[in-house]
Order: sequence, then structure tokens, then C-alpha cells
Amino acid sequence: MSKRGRAALEQRARVEEKAQELEGRPAQDVLSWAAAEYRDRLVLSASFGGPTSLVVLDMLMAVDPSARVSYIDTGLLFPQTYELVAAVEKRYGITVDAIRSDVSVDEQTALYGDELWARDPDACCGVRKVAPQTTYLGQFDAWVTGLRRDQSVDRKHVPVIEWDRRFGLVKLNPLAAWDERAVWAYVLQHDLPYNPLNDRGFPSVGCTHCTRAVGAGEDRRAGRWSGFQKTECGLHASAGSGI
Repeated sequence: MSKRGRAALEQRARVEEKAQELEGRPAQDVLSWAAAEYRDRLVLSASFGGPTSLVVLDMLMAVDPSARVSYIDTGLLFPQTYELVAAVEKRYGITVDAIRSDVSVDEQTALYGDELWARDPDACCGVRKVAPQTTYLGQFDAWVTGLRRDQSVDRKHVPVIEWDRRFGLVKLNPLAAWDERAVWAYVLQHDLPYNPLNDRGFPSVGCTHCTRAVGAGEDRRAGRWSGFQKTECGLHASAGSGI
């Protein structure tokens, strides 16, 4: 095995060891360790479509007000999402990095035809989300997400810390063990801004063409990519299995 390969294995072993150490600890402890360990090589990836990443953001700002925060701007987000980004920037006095594809929506239409999201949502997410996120994360050693185990079947085994093989860095999920009630309790207790669509039947908000309100009795992820056997955009396609 090459020297680089051995170093990668050793790093992953350290990540697994730290995950076991921090499992069950308060989310603030996970974030405090990450901020000290990675400093300016750490970034929070916020969706601004659900409340969980906003809770993580609030905790991270208390630990390190200079921490980097980002979101993926597909160019197809709801107006309420963009308004929430602006509200967060004002509240914390930060500038949120907007990650955008090199391919505009019009260019995507020229390359792949009209409404790629309606024919091949995986391809659309690849162009508008996964590719630009891959490039952006290349400058960091670790990223923080708002993944929770109760969000979907695909996420039920997500660890607090894992090695992300897709992007080649450490991935932290400090609220992995939280549930929806705990998240909203924190939001209300700390008067955090959140996406108003969450109050209108949208528990998870993505792009305008691929998100709808969830009906009574439906799964919370049913409003995303409705009509397709798709529940993840591709950023967390194998959440919990060390993608």
C-alpha cells in the first residue's frame, strides 16, 4: 500500500475512534471539538429548507462566530429560502457562501433539454448541487451538516462523525440523535428564524420544481421529488455508511 493510502486509512481510523468517543455527547461538544480541530478548514453546509441546520448554525456561531457557513444556490430556490439566508446573515453578522453551478439554468436547458428535473432529477441534482459542492468542499478538511437519524430510512444509521469518501473529508452530524420535537423546541426557545414554508406543510424545502407540501399521513420526505424513487439529492446518498 502506498504512503498516501496508509495515511488515509489511519485518518479514517481516527475519525471512527472520535465518533465513538463523541457519540451521546451534547451537540455543542461535537462542534467545540471540530472548531478547535479544524479551525478555518471547517464549514457548515446549511440547507435553509428545514430547521435542523439552523440549530446547528446557532450552536456553531456560539462556539466560533467566524466559522464559515454555506448553502447551495441552485438558482431554483423558493423566495422564502433566499429571504431566510438574508435574515441569518443579518442576525449573526456573517456572509453565507452561495455555492452555484458553473452551468446556468438556461445553459442546462440548452445542454440537456427543457426541465431536466422533471425527466432525470438525479442528473439535475448532479449538475446543480453535487458538482459545485464537490469543488467548494475541496478547500476544507471537514464539513458540518444537519442530518438526523429520524429524517428518513436512508439516514437512520448516520453517525455523529464519519469519513465522507465522496468528498474526501470529515463529515460531522452533531444533531444525528435529535428528533423533530427537540429541534423545534430549540428553535422556539432561542427565537431562531426559519423557513416560513415549514408552517405551510413543507417540512423539507428544496427547489421549486421538486418540492411540494406533504399531505396528512405522508412521509416527511414525500414532498421531495414526488413521483420518483428518489429521497436524496446525492450529497448524502449513502448517509451513515461512510459515503
